[in-house]
Amino acid sequence: MRTPSRRAVLGAIGLAATGGVAGCLDVPRSTPGRIDDDGLPASAVATTTFRGGLRRRGVSPDATVPDEPRVAWTIRDVNTGDHTAAKASPVATPDGDVVVPGDTGEVWRVTPGGDVVWTAAVEEAARGIHGTPTVVNGTVYVGAYDGALYAFDLDTGERFWRRKLGDAIGSSPGYHDGVVYIAVEYYAPSGAMFGVDAVTGEVVWEDRRPTDHPHSTCAIDRDAGRLVVGSNDGRLYAWTYPDLTFAWAFETGDAIKGPVATHDGSAVFGSWDDHVYRVALDDGVEEWAVETGGMVMSGPAVEAATDTVYVGGHDSRLRALDAATGDARWTFDTDGWITGCPTVAGDAVLVGSYDRRCYALEKRTGEERWAVEGVGDVTSAPTVLDGAVYFTDRASAAHLDGGDGPTGGLYKLVEAQDG
Repeated sequence: MRTPSRRAVLGAIGLAATGGVAGCLDVPRSTPGRIDDDGLPASAVATTTFRGGLRRRGVSPDATVPDEPRVAWTIRDVNTGDHTAAKASPVATPDGDVVVPGDTGEVWRVTPGGDVVWTAAVEEAARGIHGTPTVVNGTVYVGAYDGALYAFDLDTGERFWRRKLGDAIGSSPGYHDGVVYIAVEYYAPSGAMFGVDAVTGEVVWEDRRPTDHPHSTCAIDRDAGRLVVGSNDGRLYAWTYPDLTFAWAFETGDAIKGPVATHDGSAVFGSWDDHVYRVALDDGVEEWAVETGGMVMSGPAVEAATDTVYVGGHDSRLRALDAATGDARWTFDTDGWITGCPTVAGDAVLVGSYDRRCYALEKRTGEERWAVEGVGDVTSAPTVLDGAVYFTDRASAAHLDGGDGPTGGLYKLVEAQDG
């Protein structure tokens, strides 16, 4: 376990480990103009992270997707397990590769041509990795079902450190200003939110209010001054940010398992009580609730430019909702549950389904453009990079039943006429 020299700047700017403390976070923040020993500025925010940023909106306004896609390549053995939680999603590196974990407990770095640069493994865990990594300052941060948060070298896959935080981690980390934030589960059942020093792996903040296996991925809204996360106890928890004093909890009728998105002073999220909610970040007051035809595990994509929320559910539908009122703009029916998150890419919405397909829809109308079939349920959030679409699926039913069917893979979709 070591600290890389290229990240020494973060240690120099005073991000000291203070141990686990509830309440305020008394840690100095970074100073503008600091540079690392590669001559580059230290990043206050991640290069890439799940859902595209701290607000977890899942929108890439300038991205383009293929009009007539073909599968350029597939890498098998990324996912092999039967656990039904949404699988990890690919994220981009600064130089155009992708990093993706699997439920085997391995993290893969793959080139656009489908070459594996490296694989790195976490400690043995029955369900491997389901959270999506955050990449910043040459480091890949990801949690695993062994209850530990990991930091790997982006260039080589070497492990920098491992910090055991609980009994399981199914959520995805967030990063801001030298601290990694993540929800952690305990067998009790109970849980906690942690802030971990990005360089040393030491705990700098924790709060154990969330209970019953918090699986949700937190959002940080710096304009609103809030950090929010859902939990399986049915509550959305909020802390002030950056001082991290507990602010309020909003109660739904069942588990909040998916990522939370923030928009225009509000949190938007789904619950297993068959609703999608919008709740004010300042005081936790409900602004609207939309009833669906089933549980909602999918995390919403929220497009500020059109004031639209896109979210899937166990009723097999993707909904486009007016962000101000919750009124439906359109719905699209698939043939299976939608537990993963949709991605808005330019004028398209991408989403996976339990019908083994990754869909591209017209953003304005919800009409289907195309669908590409995998071998298993598509529960990752599709990622768009340089005009290509990357997604993962679960293993095939034949494999999960103990047969010799194909395992789940990482797919790259490109324009059919390319290459």
